[in-house]
Amino acid sequence: MKQVISTTNAPAAIGPYSQAIRTGNFVFLSGQLGLDPKTGEFVSNSVVEQAEQVFKNIKSVLNEAGLDFKDVVKTTVFLSDMGNFAKVNEIYARYFEEPYPARSAFAIMNLPKNALVEIEVIAAVS
Repeated sequence: MKQVISTTNAPAAIGPYSQAIRTGNFVFLSGQLGLDPKTGEFVSNSVVEQAEQVFKNIKSVLNEAGLDFKDVVKTTVFLSDMGNFAKVNEIYARYFEEPYPARSAFAIMNLPKNALVEIEVIAAVS
């Protein structure tokens, strides 16, 4: 059985998908961009500021599901430029503690809305 997780504290889906889906003991969050949930626009053209907003958006969706960053078991980081990896990784490290979630990171030619960073997560419900 699937349960849709949705909050107005994170950007609305910009396509035919849900912000997150809970099934069994897992919550799957769709990729989050550095969009302001109120305006639907990027917070800035800075990868650092977009990444900060990505984590705020992830936190909002996790919280709506009754979870937090400690519940995240897997992340996937998509970057428009692998040269931004260190900057995004520095911000990433502030949100997670050991044991860190498993992670993949990729450079993608084009992200939705020409974003600089997108992150999706999978969380486990205790």
